[in-house]
Amino acid sequence: MGGKGTLARMCLLALLWGSSFLWIKLALRSFSPGQIALGRIILGAAVLFALTYAGRKRLPRGRRTWAYLTVAAFFGSALPFFLFGLGEKTIDSGLAGVLNATTPLWALLIAVVFRMERNLFSLKMLGLLLGFVGVLVIFAPWQAHGLASWGSLAVLAAAASYAVAYTCIGRAMTGSGVAPIALSAGQLLIGTGMSALMLPIDGFGPITIQPVSALAVLILGLFGTGFAFALNYRLIADVGAVTATSVGYLLPVVSVLLGAVALHEAITVRVVIGMVVVLVGVGLTRWQPRQRPADEIEITPAVGQRPSETVRNAISSVTASSRDGMRTGAGRFLISSATVIDPARMCRRPVVGRSTVTSSPVSSDS
Repeated sequence: MGGKGTLARMCLLALLWGSSFLWIKLALRSFSPGQIALGRIILGAAVLFALTYAGRKRLPRGRRTWAYLTVAAFFGSALPFFLFGLGEKTIDSGLAGVLNATTPLWALLIAVVFRMERNLFSLKMLGLLLGFVGVLVIFAPWQAHGLASWGSLAVLAAAASYAVAYTCIGRAMTGSGVAPIALSAGQLLIGTGMSALMLPIDGFGPITIQPVSALAVLILGLFGTGFAFALNYRLIADVGAVTATSVGYLLPVVSVLLGAVALHEAITVRVVIGMVVVLVGVGLTRWQPRQRPADEIEITPAVGQRPSETVRNAISSVTASSRDGMRTGAGRFLISSATVIDPARMCRRPVVGRSTVTSSPVSSDS
């Protein structure tokens, strides 16, 4: 899994989402959090449905898939979009970025609790923790004012909400046979209705439209929601739900760079060190050891034993292991057809033979 295409999608998604905190801050000059959430979801859904239609993809039909998409729509769009706007009314965008970067840790916690991630001492876990350390180094939240405010708690809840959505999206994609773009369109379709139901909370207030705020909502909807959701679903399909959340670690890096270019903010040594740590952490979450395509068994004739007898004994041993493996449910073992062993030829030429044995997990429906 992975590759240059996956890395490019991760960087583009980080750019789209990393700048969203700035657009939310600008949009709050004219709109309420509920109005911003509804506006960006409607625009994003329009983009996704256009992409789905252009690609001749079909929306999912199974009840199970729509059930997961309903949960993902609430925790992955309606609720966090509202909470981000609510939080940024009282805290700055930088602090919102660092709190949002806790999403991979929430996703990891969910994966561990529900036993979707059993290896607690892998490089993936180390990368997740290292990435969060890098985020802390960049923003030094212990120096920021209002870390324990209601606004920061709202953003933290939004980050945890995203983690729940990632898990549900991964479940919805498993065995559904539906294109990722169609799944994302279905999620925002449901999210639009949910956001409309949340309007009575604060969405009926007066609106004083400013061009900058209207442009911010437009960018949030078309790019930060529509195209970003399409990229996000593709990432989950490529690298899995837990690893896909590592994009969140890149968001503070994007925020720092945008601040330096657009607002002429200084980049300190601490920020540079933090960005390096973040990138190393993301790399560790995506790194996977190269596995050998097959385990090989050396077949060496014992002293006083003919080669043909050695080969027959090896085949009998492998066959017995196959039966035992299938009985215990641990796996099934197959003799590779790429290696054909002829005992007669072995007798004529006493050399060491090799039988390639491959292991494939027992399939299970999720």
